[in-house]
Amino acid sequence: MNVHVRELARTMSELGVSVDIFTRNHDGQESDALGIATNVNLVHIPAGPPDAPLLEQFDHLPDFLARVLRYQQSRHAEYTAIHSHYWMSGWAGLRMAAVLQVPHLVTFHTLSRIKEQSRPGEQEPQIRGQTETDIIANSDCVIVFSEHERDSIVRLYNGNTGRIRLVPCGVDLGRFRPLGRMEARSELGLNGQRILLFVGRIEALKGLDLLIHTAAHLDASDLKVLVVGDAADGSGDLMRLRKMANDLDIGGSVEFLGRVAQERLPWYYSAADVCVVPSYYESFGLVALESMACGTPVVASRVGGLPTIVQHGKTGYLKSWRCPEAFANSLEIILANQSLQHSMGRAALESAGRMSWDAVARRLLAIYQELASERSAPELA
Repeated sequence: MNVHVRELARTMSELGVSVDIFTRNHDGQESDALGIATNVNLVHIPAGPPDAPLLEQFDHLPDFLARVLRYQQSRHAEYTAIHSHYWMSGWAGLRMAAVLQVPHLVTFHTLSRIKEQSRPGEQEPQIRGQTETDIIANSDCVIVFSEHERDSIVRLYNGNTGRIRLVPCGVDLGRFRPLGRMEARSELGLNGQRILLFVGRIEALKGLDLLIHTAAHLDASDLKVLVVGDAADGSGDLMRLRKMANDLDIGGSVEFLGRVAQERLPWYYSAADVCVVPSYYESFGLVALESMACGTPVVASRVGGLPTIVQHGKTGYLKSWRCPEAFANSLEIILANQSLQHSMGRAALESAGRMSWDAVARRLLAIYQELASERSAPELA
């Protein structure tokens, strides 16, 4: 979500649009965040303790909204539209748009009821589902990444299809590009092992346990599984997964790298033989698209928006069955066939090349202006 918001703002700036981004003061916020792009203003709003747990932040939303409106009024800022990302931002954005009498759009990225249906035992706070329902019912437009997300919003939230627009995510083609496998491995200090890559948050919904069990079905003598991403503090997920790998006798083949800066990610995608996305659910699946833009095939769960990115049998494989044997079979096919790996990589690169942030930004700007024209809002700056 952070990548999505930042890249949209940067690209809209390049198209001559001014963007204000409002977010809470939080622990670890970047001091150089104001340098996103010309005409992009990132404003950190104090609203509750910076280290407040996620759900507790909901109680501070009225304060957050009041401070955002004071900021807007003090600068006499006029907005064409308010675009919120995630459910708590949607709560504030919906009310801000009502005060300013401009359209409100929302992109959820994840939805509680879809998450709960995607993985047994997944539980979300009741207030989240109620808030999402209210936002969907009262927003001018809900932006979704895939037909699956659109249909789920209609089915689970009684969403109005006339207010839902499909706008896929994009990828920074200037950053995510093939860097050469040998060059990338040299840069990262990797040897000639077969490399599987996982990129994402370490949490149950991302299905990393499936990848570890899958790796145990492969020949581990020349296999390296690189895990890029960190776990929530105190979650215990990282310790559990390390123990799982050790219990399966592949602890030496699985390397947990922690968080990696965006500018370093292309080296990892380029170094990998295959990128694995074993998620229980992905509203879009940006990792798969980034990997493809680097010319690396993807093996992914057939869930959410992933089928809109990965072309089965052409740019990788989609697996309907979430079991280690099924994933291992597809991975072994790619790993054992260099010609197939290269052809899938070329097809992946070509497919990703049609999904630039410029195309996404232009589509969203057209929707903003369309909705604004119905409200007689100011023209885009």
